[in-house]
Amino acid sequence: MKVDDRYLELAVAAAKEAGRIQMRHFGHSHPVEYKGEFNPVTEVDRLCERAIVRMISDAFPEHDILTEESPFEGKGSPWRWIIDPLDGTTNYFHGFPCFCVSIGLEIEGDVKVGVVYIPTLKELFHGQKGKGAFLNGKRIVVSEIDRLNRSFLCTGFPYDVHEHADFYLRYFRQFLTKGFAIRRPGSAAIDLSYLATGRFDGFWEFKLHPWDVAAATLMITEAGGKVSDLEGRPYDIYSEEILASNGLVHEEMLQAIREINGERKEHSA
Repeated sequence: MKVDDRYLELAVAAAKEAGRIQMRHFGHSHPVEYKGEFNPVTEVDRLCERAIVRMISDAFPEHDILTEESPFEGKGSPWRWIIDPLDGTTNYFHGFPCFCVSIGLEIEGDVKVGVVYIPTLKELFHGQKGKGAFLNGKRIVVSEIDRLNRSFLCTGFPYDVHEHADFYLRYFRQFLTKGFAIRRPGSAAIDLSYLATGRFDGFWEFKLHPWDVAAATLMITEAGGKVSDLEGRPYDIYSEEILASNGLVHEEMLQAIREINGERKEHSA
């Protein structure tokens, strides 16, 4: 199915509108609700979601929309917009300026368009399947670091980290010792977009959702990088684990994970 340029134009316009809403309210106090014990949501999340959904529904009323803050009510459309209206909510309501809007468009099961907008920096990332990835209109490519011990890595922790700290820290320790350095900014969509433009060399995380990854993983592959699950199998945005890299250190990262899994099997034997 042909990718219409109107889809990208709409995704960009919707992301910028959500970013405008975020900046208008940024730095103010926000009542916070929790979906579960540690998963926060603010009224700004909902304001951004409403604005994006309204723009998409007005333009393409037949399309499905999957978004973080609302139950999915599919129409059976081959077009599915996948939206995180405010990725980095915890950062946002604490006044930490690392948050974004993420909008992806999946057509017949394949993500064809992705936009990530970071309003504090006015950085607009976008990608189209087969057409490359861009930052503020300039083509981007992944880094050329080819050794894990020189790699600048990034990760995040799921909201259930308190119950499974030892499990997640096993991976963190492994990459802390085998990589050059690790950062944990708190927005997967930003982390992955930064990998696409060469600021990070590798990324791993558990229990992400399609709205966290749909847009930015497209940009990584369009920028020459690689995305898989933690065993090296083809990546599915609906799976719960991800390994992404510039491609050059991917096998070393997989080997590091295999070592962890081997230790786990020895301990459980």
